[in-house]
Amino acid sequence: MIDRQAQTLALAKQLIGRPSVTPEDAGCQQLLASRLKTSGFDPVHLPFGEVSNLWARRGDSAPLLVFAGHTDVVPTGPEPDWTSPPFEPSERDGKLYGRGAADMKSSIAAFVVAVESFVQKHPEPRGSIGLLITSDEEGPAVNGTVKVMEHLHASGEQLDFCIVGEPSSEQQLGDVIKNGRRGSLNGTLTVHGMQGHIAYPQLARNPVHEAIPALQELIREVWDDGNEYFPATSFQISNIHAGTGAENVIPGHLRVHFNFRFSSELSDEQIKQRVRALLDRHALQYEIAWNTSGHPFITRAGKLTEAAKSAVLSVTGLEPRLSTGGGTSDGRFIAPWGGEVIELGPVNASIHQVDEHVAIDDLGRLARIYEHMLEQLVA
Repeated sequence: MIDRQAQTLALAKQLIGRPSVTPEDAGCQQLLASRLKTSGFDPVHLPFGEVSNLWARRGDSAPLLVFAGHTDVVPTGPEPDWTSPPFEPSERDGKLYGRGAADMKSSIAAFVVAVESFVQKHPEPRGSIGLLITSDEEGPAVNGTVKVMEHLHASGEQLDFCIVGEPSSEQQLGDVIKNGRRGSLNGTLTVHGMQGHIAYPQLARNPVHEAIPALQELIREVWDDGNEYFPATSFQISNIHAGTGAENVIPGHLRVHFNFRFSSELSDEQIKQRVRALLDRHALQYEIAWNTSGHPFITRAGKLTEAAKSAVLSVTGLEPRLSTGGGTSDGRFIAPWGGEVIELGPVNASIHQVDEHVAIDDLGRLARIYEHMLEQLVA
C-alpha cells in the first residue's frame, strides 16, 4: 500500500530542488522517466530547440487518459526576499515552500504517485495512461506542448481525456475545476505623428493627443456579452510609451501594448477587423502587430468533468464549480486535437510569488483525486 502523502511530498521536494527556470528542465524529466519506467511506462524524450519534453505511455488500448504538466518555473526574483532559498524545499507551518511548489511540481509529483498506486491495484487496466511533460510552459510556449501534440498526432496517438495539473483551486483544494479558457490576443499599436518643439505645436503632430480618443473608445467598447461558459471579452492596455525623455519635445511616435481575453463569441480575426475599423474612423496613421497566444476552448459536461467532480467530492467533501476564468495554459494546445480537457490542481494563491508554497496535507489528497479519476475512466 503506497503512502500517497509521504511519496508525493518526497517527490515534490526532489523536483523543487532542481532549479528549472524556463526553459531549463534541470534533470526533472530524467527523474520522472526513471520512476515511470518502473511502473511499466515507455518514456520518450522529445527535445525541440532548447526545450525538454517527455512523453510516457503505459498501455495501447483506448481510452487514453493523459496527465499534462510542466517542469519549468518562473524566475525567483531577488533570492534574499525569500524566507528560505527558493530551490531548497522547506517545510514550515504545514506548508511546503519553494519555487514551483504550487505551479506545478506538486501536481506532477501527485500524477506519478497516483499512477503508481493505480497500477499496483490494476496492473492490466482496460485503458491507457500517458504523461506529457514540458519545460516550455512558462516561456514562449513554442517548442513544448504544441510541438509534442503535433508529434503525437503524426504518430497516430489520440487523447481521450487530459488532466492538466495547473493550480486551479482558489480557496481550498478542488473548489474550482477549469473546463476551458478564454482566448488571448496581444496587439502592439504604433501611432505615427511628427516630432517637434513643444513650444511650436503647430509645426508638429502629437500622436498621443491624436490616439487618446481612439483609445478611450477601445476601452469603452462592448465587444460581446459572453455566454454560458465565458465572461464577456475584455480589453486591457498593459504598456504605453512615447517621447524622448525630454520635457520640451513632442513625440513622433506612440506605442501601445494591449491584450484581449476573448470568449467563444468572437474570433481573433473578428476582433482585429473591429479594432482596425475603429482606428480608421479616427483617421490615425498607425501600424498594428498581432499575436494570438491562444484560442478559447471549452470542455462541456461529460465523462471527464463528472469524474473530476466525483473524485473531488469523495476526497475533500467539496462540490467544485466549473470555471473558464484566469490566464492561459497548455490546455489550449491540447484541446484542438480532440478529447476532453480540464485543469485540476492545488491552490493558486501563491503562484509566481516570493515564498511560493502548497499545503502539505493537500499533496496526498491531490494524488488520491487523480487516482479516483483513473479508477473511473480507465480501470
